[in-house]
Amino acid sequence: MPFSLPIPPPSTVPPSHHRPITVSIVSHGQLGLIRPLLEQLDRFSNVTVEKVVLTINIPEADVLGDASFRFPIERIENSAPKGFGANHNQAFRHCATPWFLVLNPDIRFDRDVLAPLIAQAASDSGLLTPRILEPGKAEPEQHRAIITPLEILTRRRPGYVRPTVPAWIPGLFMLFRTETYAAIGGFDERFFMYGEDFDICARTRLAGWRLQVGEDLTALHDARRASHRSTRHLYWHVTSLLKLWVSPTFWRYRGLPATR
Repeated sequence: MPFSLPIPPPSTVPPSHHRPITVSIVSHGQLGLIRPLLEQLDRFSNVTVEKVVLTINIPEADVLGDASFRFPIERIENSAPKGFGANHNQAFRHCATPWFLVLNPDIRFDRDVLAPLIAQAASDSGLLTPRILEPGKAEPEQHRAIITPLEILTRRRPGYVRPTVPAWIPGLFMLFRTETYAAIGGFDERFFMYGEDFDICARTRLAGWRLQVGEDLTALHDARRASHRSTRHLYWHVTSLLKLWVSPTFWRYRGLPATR
């Protein structure tokens, strides 16, 4: 069962807000990457972003001291490093807007996608994302199927058929309705890194919410694939997959029909 997340009930979140999004960004010694992201949010989406909750997960030099933005930066400095889900759950406790955006430090924008994404949101959409472009690629990342051992082995082979709607959305850009995030209890903190994005998408769908992609909107991911070069990250990746595959959520989700 998901852990219990101590958050305000949805009724305490205003039904409308001048700036509807609280952004959560976590730095693992990445403030140099985060500064241009904040500058782009300020340039393109300042009328949409109420505040940024910036979590400093490990000590690092402050390269933001002379920066000025049109939204406040609320800092959280961890006394000890936390996992991906734990950091964003902690940030969510500082959210009082209708939308909560989980954002990787290496996402980049060349225009506003946040306001158009919210404008497109269907009433039953609990989690939204734009299409994601990887460096050097002309086309956005394709939609992702349910992760199984067979899917991992065959996804790069000729004839592999991608789903027309995503079974899950990667954790690098996840725009949640605050109501949805609260209702499902946020990220499951038993996943330290990797797997928690699939798990929260599955629980979102199982709770009756839709995953929606802004097919005409794009953001760039300056991909840093640590699991390909770090034994520790590879260990976290493999153990998270094993943990996912034995979870009741995974097996319930496999039996759920695809949505539009």
